[in-house]
Amino acid sequence: MTNGTPGGEGPAKYSRSPLFEAIHQPRYHRQQIIREIEAETGRRLIAYFANINHPQSSIGAGDVTPFQDLILDCSRGADIDLLLQTPGGDIDAAEKLVYMLRERARAMRLIVTDRAKSAGTLIALASDSILMSPTSELGPIDPQITITQPDGKQLTRPAQSFLDGLEQIKLDVARNHGQLNPAYFPLLNQLDPALLDYCSKAMTRSREFAEKWLCQHMLSGEPDKAKQISERLGSVEAYRSHGMVIDYHEAAKLGLKVDVQDIESSLWQKLWKLHASYDLICRTSGTAKLFESAKVSLAI
Repeated sequence: MTNGTPGGEGPAKYSRSPLFEAIHQPRYHRQQIIREIEAETGRRLIAYFANINHPQSSIGAGDVTPFQDLILDCSRGADIDLLLQTPGGDIDAAEKLVYMLRERARAMRLIVTDRAKSAGTLIALASDSILMSPTSELGPIDPQITITQPDGKQLTRPAQSFLDGLEQIKLDVARNHGQLNPAYFPLLNQLDPALLDYCSKAMTRSREFAEKWLCQHMLSGEPDKAKQISERLGSVEAYRSHGMVIDYHEAAKLGLKVDVQDIESSLWQKLWKLHASYDLICRTSGTAKLFESAKVSLAI
């Protein structure tokens, strides 16, 4: 007589209940794709995927704890791929994520399936190489400054624009023999010395971040090239819009180390399937960010 299990070997043991597995099936599917990608590349893959339509999608200090969980899922000295989707965010938080990842990884490659803008581009510059396809884009690194106007509304503008605005006023005053047009009074009320100093320092900070990490890794031994790239990416003259697309052609032309993938390649097909899965859950669940590896899965 048996105990009701095949072969009479005792009660059946499940690592997950059927209902639990059904509820979490999308996550298991994504993590299976991650394992397939890792098998193809021979590298560990971690993903930081932000819902670009969510108000809390920006890189920030709150990313440190879930990001650390991802890193701890990778053995020390591993070659790590970071799939990054982000509209950008806080530069200091972005650099902390870089410190954490570079401390753990022997080599770091950034994968951009869609977009890694602004502070996301700075993280890309701290990698050894960037994996891109025709769907991928980086962006300028000129810092954006948000101020509160007298009516309480917030206004975001490039840091350089505040400085350029002041210079334009100075030129206009000089042309008018020292007379200030009253139309400039509201603008001057916003351009306090502390704001202008902050704008100047923010621009310097962004370019120094780029130059520092390029020199340490992607462009090691090429300081002049690293400086040239950092200055161009931070220039509002070179890139007139903060949202301008820097595709793989432009990235390679700048001098970055870009690994271009054909969209029909086996690797990119898997990466795009993973991207589509993340994009779908963000659209349908209202999730702000997903942090995921082959074992770890955190929705914020």
